[in-house]
Amino acid sequence: MAVAAPHHGRPDEPRPARQRILDNAFRLFYAHGVRGVGVDTVIAESGVAKATLYKHFPRKDDLVLAYLDGVDEFWRGQLQAAADAAGADPRSRLVGIFDALETACRRDGFHGCAFINTAAESAPGTEVHRRTVEHKDAVRAWVRELAVAADASDPDGLARTLTLLLDGGLAAGVLDGDPQTAAAAREAARALIDAQCARRA
Repeated sequence: MAVAAPHHGRPDEPRPARQRILDNAFRLFYAHGVRGVGVDTVIAESGVAKATLYKHFPRKDDLVLAYLDGVDEFWRGQLQAAADAAGADPRSRLVGIFDALETACRRDGFHGCAFINTAAESAPGTEVHRRTVEHKDAVRAWVRELAVAADASDPDGLARTLTLLLDGGLAAGVLDGDPQTAAAAREAARALIDAQCARRA
């Protein structure tokens, strides 16, 4: 998903140092990877002293975790908004989440899934890697809730398959740069949902 650093307050208001650090970490980590960006680069881009960064984020991993928390909030918000825009019908809501995928793949600066990218740079068992897994588990649990509401015959299996399609679409969007990738994922999802979910009268 392409992510944008969250901004708080009016655009003309000066941002507190912590927010400047987070905004720049968002931009840099998403574009270059969490291991490809050093703390000194974040400090320079944020215009803060080294002591200021370490006051708010004693370890680089603390900054990475804050970045992942922000991306989690952003992406899950995008998925929720796409489901809501699709209407009240649970089947339509399941299909609708793939509109968030299409929007993400079309954004300038799209570099795929921030969580998959970060997981690939992090050792299994570390706090950062665990946070990426927690995000994927949370998204899958939410999709499962939608599947249950849509009377899916196998909510667990459908949720797993649909989230695999989402992740595959995010990865393919980087590899081929074809906006039709998201549309293909959406149609595959629709077929799976039609096969598993009873139609409501």
